[in-house]
Amino acid sequence: MTVSKAAAATAGKTSRITGKQPAEVAGAASMQMGELSELLGYSLKRAQLRIFEHFLRCVAPLQLTPAQFSVLLLLDKNPGRNQTEVANTLGILRPNFVAMLDSLETRDLCTRIRSTSDRRSHIIVLTEKGRAVLARAKKLVAAKHETRINEILGPAKRTALLEMLATIAREL
Repeated sequence: MTVSKAAAATAGKTSRITGKQPAEVAGAASMQMGELSELLGYSLKRAQLRIFEHFLRCVAPLQLTPAQFSVLLLLDKNPGRNQTEVANTLGILRPNFVAMLDSLETRDLCTRIRSTSDRRSHIIVLTEKGRAVLARAKKLVAAKHETRINEILGPAKRTALLEMLATIAREL
């Protein structure tokens, strides 16, 4: 769940030039999409961008990206894991993950501790502040973000979509 810094910076903002949301800028509404509208990958990416934008608006007071939120969730449920395990589980490249951890550590949301069994490895631990921010984020995500998605899809379609996405992730 990574999101670009540019997407994070512009999420929910309107263009200063046109006053329109990002998807409306540059005549996007009048463009003929052709084969793009039939490509599953393209549709998934468009949906992901909108979901990330909405997520960022919902948790704006906490200044968390979807990837950072995912890291905090994993650390909470999997104490004592090293940074390689967390990065691999989330599919985040090592250099990007190290930069993200630096940011989370700077905000005192987690800390890295050298592993006693492998001095080259670091265990990542949530701090008390990290637990508090995660608790607030979970409430915001549940109350605003997931609620809105559930309103759009309904329970049956939400469950079906999760199952389909899991199948794609597992089989491709």
